[in-house]
Amino acid sequence: MANEHYYHLCSKNIGAAAEIRCHDGRVYRGIIDRVDRRKVYIRPLPIGPRNQGMFLWGYGPTYGQGLVIGIALGAIATIAFLPFFGW
Repeated sequence: MANEHYYHLCSKNIGAAAEIRCHDGRVYRGIIDRVDRRKVYIRPLPIGPRNQGMFLWGYGPTYGQGLVIGIALGAIATIAFLPFFGW
């Protein structure tokens, strides 16, 4: 039933920044793009030093260029919603 819990949690927070930790130790940080009954899809946040000219939120080399990662709901160990982008 954890899948149902994460499905509803992610459905209510589409567009929010989140950090997803999986059972295998992988960590994903991004914006929740969409959710279906099997996966949550996120757009990764830009990686690299913050406050540098080429990493403008929403215009970085990864975010906003069509890259979406699908994460199986059953693989999720925890989800933490990020209060703001510039952490």
